[in-house]
Amino acid sequence: MEANPDVGQMQFDALMTMSERHQCNLNQIKEENQGLHKKLDEIRKPIVEKNHHPEHKGEKWRKFYSMGIFMLLSMRWISCIAEVLRSSSERQKYVQLGSFKLKENFEETIGFGKGTSKLYASIDLEKARVGRTRIIENEPSNPRWYESFHVYCAHMASNVIFTVKDDNPIGATLIGRAYVPVAELLNGEEVDRWIEILDGDHNPIHGGSKIHVRLQYFHVTKDLSWSRGIRSPKFPGVPYTFFSQRQGCKVSLYQDAHVPDNFIPKIPLSGGKNYEPHRCWEDVFDAITNAKHLIYITGWSVYTEISLIRDSRRQKPGGDITIGELLKKKASEGVRVLMLVWDDRTSVGLLKKDGLMATHDEETGNYFQNTDVNCVLCPRNPDDGGSIIQDLQISTMFTHHQKIVVVDHEMPSGGSQQRRIVSFVGGIDLCDGRYDTPFHSLFRTLDTAHHDDFHQPNFTGSSITKGGPREPWHDIHSKLEGPIAWDVLFNFEQRWRKQGGKDLLIQLRELDGVIIPPSPVMFSEDHETWNVQLFRSIDGGAAFGFPDNPEDAAKAGLVSGKDNIIDRSIQDAYINAIRRAKNFIYIENQYFLGSSYSWKSTDLKVEEIGALHIIPKELSLKIVSKIEAEERFTVYIVVPMWPEGIPESASVLAILDWQRRTMEMMYSDIALALQAKGIEANPRDYLTFFCLGNRETKKSGEYAPSEEPEPDTDYTRAQQARRFMIYVHAKMMIVDDEYIIIGSANINQRSMDGARDSEIAMGGYQPYHLANRQPAKGQIHGFRMALWYEHLGMLDDSFLQPESVECIQKVNNIADKYWDMFSSETLEHDLPGHLLRYPIDVSSNGEVTELPGTEFFPDTKARVLGTKSDYLPPILTT
Repeated sequence: MEANPDVGQMQFDALMTMSERHQCNLNQIKEENQGLHKKLDEIRKPIVEKNHHPEHKGEKWRKFYSMGIFMLLSMRWISCIAEVLRSSSERQKYVQLGSFKLKENFEETIGFGKGTSKLYASIDLEKARVGRTRIIENEPSNPRWYESFHVYCAHMASNVIFTVKDDNPIGATLIGRAYVPVAELLNGEEVDRWIEILDGDHNPIHGGSKIHVRLQYFHVTKDLSWSRGIRSPKFPGVPYTFFSQRQGCKVSLYQDAHVPDNFIPKIPLSGGKNYEPHRCWEDVFDAITNAKHLIYITGWSVYTEISLIRDSRRQKPGGDITIGELLKKKASEGVRVLMLVWDDRTSVGLLKKDGLMATHDEETGNYFQNTDVNCVLCPRNPDDGGSIIQDLQISTMFTHHQKIVVVDHEMPSGGSQQRRIVSFVGGIDLCDGRYDTPFHSLFRTLDTAHHDDFHQPNFTGSSITKGGPREPWHDIHSKLEGPIAWDVLFNFEQRWRKQGGKDLLIQLRELDGVIIPPSPVMFSEDHETWNVQLFRSIDGGAAFGFPDNPEDAAKAGLVSGKDNIIDRSIQDAYINAIRRAKNFIYIENQYFLGSSYSWKSTDLKVEEIGALHIIPKELSLKIVSKIEAEERFTVYIVVPMWPEGIPESASVLAILDWQRRTMEMMYSDIALALQAKGIEANPRDYLTFFCLGNRETKKSGEYAPSEEPEPDTDYTRAQQARRFMIYVHAKMMIVDDEYIIIGSANINQRSMDGARDSEIAMGGYQPYHLANRQPAKGQIHGFRMALWYEHLGMLDDSFLQPESVECIQKVNNIADKYWDMFSSETLEHDLPGHLLRYPIDVSSNGEVTELPGTEFFPDTKARVLGTKSDYLPPILTT
């Protein structure tokens, strides 16, 4: 098993075959097989799969890097049939994944009586769960599943494992497992044979039960988009998703809640144009103010006391009104205002009114009581598929995290009585602490824009009366116009019908002739047009109308779980974009952890962590593939210095520990690839992590607090040093300056799972600005350059080729310099830029260690590398 398994894709196929000793009618089985394949033909769709990894010598493991497993599972006599469909763009192929059978007196074998079984099956790549069926109740001797799974893989595995369990209220009872060695799949030939089902000690279970599987493995080059970007304006978008890609759209990209006049320098774009920034909260204010029929809002938090307009040079009529008063005013004018605000279950009782997360949910709900605004505090309810413990976890640990605003809006040309739908999607909640500009001042806005919006949750007892530093906030958002805006509207309608209570949604059919149906806002020949697709992480516990039948769910681009249906398309969108990438990837995200199945496991059991999403592994394997091909590829990742909260707290340190393990896993992959090619290079020339921070000298006339923080605290030390991190709350990825994802989803398991936090994101590109024959220079390029100007305080010609060694080394050198200035004991000048080296060191073998002299973040006793928590459950911090 030491041969290098070429890159490829894997397919499974299982025929519904029974041995004679089961006394089954073989002709009947043959007819059922034919009917099964007819069903397969009806739902089969093209899937391109990939599989890649470098040779991993000395270990009996193989790395699957395949782009999709499409499975249909069925059981008869506990015969599990798992169909995995795959196809390239030239021809369709399929494999079926598993038919297993147990003896007829099954009830006696596993120890329960007839009519009490709740059976389900799962598929694992070694210790990583990649698929699970619904529960079949009361059919202990003849259960059947008909389910489809589209699974992306980037795993090191020696076996594909099929597990059957019996569900119960507090967990599940193992019936048995069957194993298919990966080595049998590597030559790409179809594997078709019976496999014994084994107990926990790897002995055959009583009765000699077996599973019949047919598996096949496909090479990554079957995917015509692999490392070739968006090759044509006809690119259809991410496959197997709930929402299709929409054409003729318009997208406005926002950095931070506001950008002052003349901040962005000249950034040339194609066609002789220059990049022009947009202003998020100004546009949201205008959209709400001018709405005539509907205003729909979802938020993790909505705080009624904040104002959206704060730039004294860009005042608007009525701009001094709070968001709460503005919404009440619009509702009193007859506009239907509906709000879904996450109900933080910890915000109950007199002593904990704000809740652990300080979302103001109870305060916001009370504010709108007995008004025309319909504000629903919306708990993260579980679906029907979990155990009692799982239901408790979901309702108390997970959140509704979508941040959207949907309004009716005037037509682009104006002068018409007709209206259209416009939506906002991204990372910025309409709440306190979010208003900021690219200057990200710590002290200089405390008597102006932030006097009534002082946000500093990283210090105990912080307040405006004790002074700065405030916590600056960096975020990214978008406005969507055209058909894509209606998909955001439909998402809201699904959520409202599930948890909104009263049927208060505007019936748009009744406004036919007033609000136009979904239609393009840009002509196809307009070079500024966008193609955009909507993605989500959400399940049937939060969205109305998901199909109950797994086969119908698969047709709708949804994933089946253990009696729940999940939209997991945000993770799919990231994976697809990473795999298409040709030259570079730029990420900003509030969290960065995952692919725990590939972490070093000397001090933990990786299977107990459960951060199984594969985005970090996809990134490192993409870099590895480019090193092997002797091509340049660079990944830039910007994260916060630490997760928001008291930096020494157990939860913050636990997340930092997961983050360090994720980084080390990625750097180890890169180091191995460099060594295999005999390349002497710094792994940071291929992958670099940054954070943002600011440091300001004191100026005359600055806000003077009336009190002082407690002595010898983080608060006092940061105030004296005049420095603090800029909190990165963005959730964005740019690929080759041609494709962008913006949304509410963090790069962690909570956001990418689909059955945990509810999330939403857009992914889009401009068909006339692709990175084909020359670098893309449309709006996405301009947006990235504006972000880099904000972070670096400068622009440079090398920034036009982010994949180049020249560019990554220049950015690293600047960030290293800024970190030295940020962490210095002395302060002579304002920090000239905000991009800081993330304070870690990376060895030649990929080990992540402390930056010399930097065990703790400045002004704190919080370890940069984090600390594993012995009592916080990983499900809470991953």
